Amino acid sequence: MLHLTDDDPELEKRLSDELDAINEAAVAADDHRNLAIRLTADDGTLIGGITGYTWGGCGGITSLWLAPEHRGRGLGSELLTAAETEIRRRGCDRVVVATMSFHAPSFYLRHGYHEVGRTPGMPGNTAKHHFHKPLP
Repeated sequence: MLHLTDDDPELEKRLSDELDAINEAAVAADDHRNLAIRLTADDGTLIGGITGYTWGGCGGITSLWLAPEHRGRGLGSELLTAAETEIRRRGCDRVVVATMSFHAPSFYLRHGYHEVGRTPGMPGNTAKHHFHKPLP
C-alpha cells in the first residue's frame, strides 16, 4: 500500500539511516560527522552560516547563506575558509558542493573549486552546478 504525503520526517530519517548503513559498508567508513558554523552579530542575531559534513576523507558543504545586507563584505569567504579548515582538520583531503546557477557558482570558482558537473532543466530554466576542490 502506498501512502502519499507532503512531509514525513520519520520516513526521511529512516531512509537516511538505511542509506547511511549501506554507504558505510560500501566504503568502509563510519566516521560521518555533521558540520555547522554560525556567524552572528554581537547581539546574537544570525548573519549567516554554513552547514555540511565530513565522511570517509571527503567534506561536503550543504548550505551557505548570508543575510542580504551582509553580502559583499568577505563574510562568505570567511565562512567557507572556516569550513575548509575544519574539514581539513578532520582529516579530509577534498570538499564538494552544489549550488544553483542563480546562487553562487562564480563564488566557488574564485575559491579554487572546479565544476565537475551540471544538472540543466531545473525550475526557472536554471541549472545546478556541482563542484569539487582538493584540499592541500
